[in-house]
Amino acid sequence: MIPAVPAIVDDAAQNANAPLLPETNLKGRRPPARQERPTTVLPAIAWTVLLLALVGLVVYPQGHGGGRADTIGDEVASAGRAVEVAASRGAVQGVSEKSTASALLGGGAYDWTNAMLAWQRTAFHFQPQKNWMNDPNGPLYYKGWYHLFYQWNPDGAVWGNITWGHAVSRDLVHWLHLPLAMVPDHWYDINGVWTGSATQLPDGRIVMLYTGSTEDGVQVQLLAEPADPSDPLLRRWAKSEANPVLVPPPGIGLTDFRDPTTAWLNPADKAWRITIGSKNQEHAGLALVYRTEDFLHYDLLPTLLHVVQGTGMWECVDFYPVSTEPAAGVGLDTSTASGAGVKHVLKTSLDDDRNDYYAIGTYDPATDRWAPDDAAIDVGIGLRYDYGKFYASKTFYDPVGRRRVLWGWIGESDSERADILKGWASLQSIPRTVLMDTKTGSNLLQWPVVEVENLRMRGKRFDGLDLQPGSVVPLGVGRATQLDIEAVFQVQAGAAAAGGVAAGAEAPYNCSASAGAAGRGSLGPFGLLVLADDGLSEQTAVYFYLVKGADGKLSTHFCQDAFRSSKANDLVKAVYGSLVPVLDGEDLSVRILVDHSIVESFAQGGRTCITSRVYPTKAIYDSARVFLFNNATNVNVTAKSIKIWELNSAYIRPYPDSS
Repeated sequence: MIPAVPAIVDDAAQNANAPLLPETNLKGRRPPARQERPTTVLPAIAWTVLLLALVGLVVYPQGHGGGRADTIGDEVASAGRAVEVAASRGAVQGVSEKSTASALLGGGAYDWTNAMLAWQRTAFHFQPQKNWMNDPNGPLYYKGWYHLFYQWNPDGAVWGNITWGHAVSRDLVHWLHLPLAMVPDHWYDINGVWTGSATQLPDGRIVMLYTGSTEDGVQVQLLAEPADPSDPLLRRWAKSEANPVLVPPPGIGLTDFRDPTTAWLNPADKAWRITIGSKNQEHAGLALVYRTEDFLHYDLLPTLLHVVQGTGMWECVDFYPVSTEPAAGVGLDTSTASGAGVKHVLKTSLDDDRNDYYAIGTYDPATDRWAPDDAAIDVGIGLRYDYGKFYASKTFYDPVGRRRVLWGWIGESDSERADILKGWASLQSIPRTVLMDTKTGSNLLQWPVVEVENLRMRGKRFDGLDLQPGSVVPLGVGRATQLDIEAVFQVQAGAAAAGGVAAGAEAPYNCSASAGAAGRGSLGPFGLLVLADDGLSEQTAVYFYLVKGADGKLSTHFCQDAFRSSKANDLVKAVYGSLVPVLDGEDLSVRILVDHSIVESFAQGGRTCITSRVYPTKAIYDSARVFLFNNATNVNVTAKSIKIWELNSAYIRPYPDSS
């Protein structure tokens, strides 16, 4: 085994500056950077053995989508084997597919051990104590507590019998489980208490609108309010006697009417608006708009908020304002009026491919219509929140931090058999702040909430490491299953001219259709290997891949490769990724959160994000390692700054008196 590179040990509380990593405290300031010269320059390493391990046996995808917006994002290509193909979970009852079985290929069941399955449970991502979880619902801040509701099955580790679980936190990281908030106990929600949103009115009142599946499987909208508004924990909820307050309107399918948004106040008539996702008979995705003054009576407006042909059913629609002011650095309340310095984000979860798409545009309160700034990257055909495993997301405005916070459901990529064995399924993403990228003007920035940094313990820093083509460099960081990594890379000067000199422009690149980190090009891939074992027989690669176009300009792809993440054969193993904007003079930067079976990565300050679920069998417990690598053929890369912190557990547990 090649010795790991020694590090400069940082004090865990230190927060040194790094280019392109966004501000990470609520006041928008960082401490001054500590200036340190690189202390280690690697000599030539006998890297061939490790390189062979990196290349390994390349598992090519069985195919990839050639559909919407190929120039914006890569469709997911999978290479996995399954234990079984289970019956559809959810689709037959009128919501999106809730099983990975349809994405798995035939094969045998892996012999999972109890130790392997126990290791998969995360330390600082939110998850219930057991059983199935999916969509985040109704997040809000109330009387000193952050609240998260979520869809949960109290009876098992597969989708079904959906109720609302409930947890509270002081800091969005350390969560306490509370008793169930709402259960399916009326004719109008007996088949499921599905997705909903909270609205806080100016007088402090909270209204919760959610979708219920009736005894006949019809999707209706329902109203609930806190039974005791004086209780900061909101432990009891009362369903309105007026329920259902909305039923599918004419022309809308009985199972195509779900997931009401947080309401916003329209300044034109001082009444509230909500939008609900649906589709029409031509398979166009759309958002209906309703007007209400009391949340009991509603008028369907004659215009649609927006419609996009060919995108299918829109689930979990979200609609909110963002500031375009470069100096703002804060989120906006949902009812912030349109005007100078304000744009609106429209997001939908596409039932067709189970990805979350968004677009930035302009809302006209006079007509209750929204239009994208760029129709070529409209909702459902352009940008995504996350190019990996991330769906059914929901934001809320945090008045304390003056920020918009995003939650997303992170499903499993293993078999239902494995989920049943381990007794649970699914996570919530780390909550992320959402801002307009005022530098590009065309995308959002997502970043883990600042409170995550309070989990940082022992830290190590590596400066100025030279990565020659074909090199793999182990980093000595100790335990490597709960990590926060911030990395900045520089590509050698003249790379644009050097790349593809002999052959001209390189072929277009697509992360998901590639061989992942094992596929070599002139200017990529290079980055980090996490959750890797000493011999690199298991590894999850997080990397950049540069491509020289016919015009001589470079495009940058950001990818995450789970092809070699596990020896198990009953998994969906995919390479996820997309293009990431890189402006003139910017280095390449990435932040990676590793938490056992989940890897969340944020490139260029959060312009492009990727989440993967991975299930190693060897790179677990004390056997997990971190490596740098450069598998390009024609470019030197410098790891300008690598900072790695071990993260503490969030100790998510029941509220003391919630039994």
